[in-house]
Amino acid sequence: MGDCVRIQTGKLDANASSPDGQYPFFTCSQEPLRIASFSYDCECVLVAGNGDLNVKYHNGKFDAYQRTYIIESLDNQALDVRYLYRFMSVYVDQLRAMRVGGVVKYIKLGYLTETRIPLPALAEQRRIAEVLDCAEAIRTKRRSALAQLDILAQSVFFDMFGDPATNPKGWSRQTLGDITQKITDGEHLNPPFSQTGMPIVMAGDVLEDQIDFGASKMVEIDLGNRFRRKCDPERNDILIVSRGATIGRLCVVGEAPEFCLMGSVILLKPFKDKIDSRFLSVFLKHPVSRHALYKTSGSSAQQAIYLKDVKKMVCIVPPISLQNEFARRVAAIEKLKAIHRVSLTKLDALFATLQHRAFRGEL
Repeated sequence: MGDCVRIQTGKLDANASSPDGQYPFFTCSQEPLRIASFSYDCECVLVAGNGDLNVKYHNGKFDAYQRTYIIESLDNQALDVRYLYRFMSVYVDQLRAMRVGGVVKYIKLGYLTETRIPLPALAEQRRIAEVLDCAEAIRTKRRSALAQLDILAQSVFFDMFGDPATNPKGWSRQTLGDITQKITDGEHLNPPFSQTGMPIVMAGDVLEDQIDFGASKMVEIDLGNRFRRKCDPERNDILIVSRGATIGRLCVVGEAPEFCLMGSVILLKPFKDKIDSRFLSVFLKHPVSRHALYKTSGSSAQQAIYLKDVKKMVCIVPPISLQNEFARRVAAIEKLKAIHRVSLTKLDALFATLQHRAFRGEL
């Protein structure tokens, strides 16, 4: 790549951003920030040099963090930038494994300049990029459909119960501690893991609306049962991530094998005659509720949600019959979401296959 690209790095600190800025400001985060001025105006590929290693494409004005690599084609008639972006999107997995350093790992410039990139004819490069762009567009539409279904559930909630921030229908208000049997969290010490046994769910395993048991680690059955004496998750309980990058993410426990929890996950076990789990989960996903959860994290260096504050959080409590009717409507939405998730999983697998075939000359 050193023979066919020009590589430079950004010059700014990460705190140079301005929320109302006109231009993208690329850092090591997945999503670009904003900035008031720009230093670059080009078509390029941006590679995060450290932190959340990722690859982006941009064409136009922008600025960049000092650890971000900005890669331009030296000759657009020899190397198409969209093709370069698609190649780097595959190669990033190798870069991730090659990172060096201590607490903050980074990639060296040489890892980029010494990379060998297949260079078919320009027309073939553009064809490959177009095929992958089209496949990515289909995946994006599927993810958008899932997001719209989430919005639909919130809309039904507003229609039936009003805005929980102002409570225009005058519903009873109670603390989460009053409407749940238990609010607790999992094991705080890192246990020895095993190849088989009981799944132990951590923050990264809690997704929106489901638990990712495919990625969860295991502990011995006896150890898992000991952990469950304190925290015994079961169907219709609610799990909330209490710290880390996905703080505040939550789901209702559905059909699942017996499992235990790590301390980064909070469990809410509602009283079934007082509060419906689906109603409570949508309430907790409301922006006002999420803000209230984040406010409980205090000002410590590591943001966290604390049990004592969750117990004090106030929730509207409409009649249980109305909550159950809402839950039935949400269940229909969840069935649609399940179909879309299966489709998205297949599309992700297909896209990964297309990517790898493209740069082996098999597409």
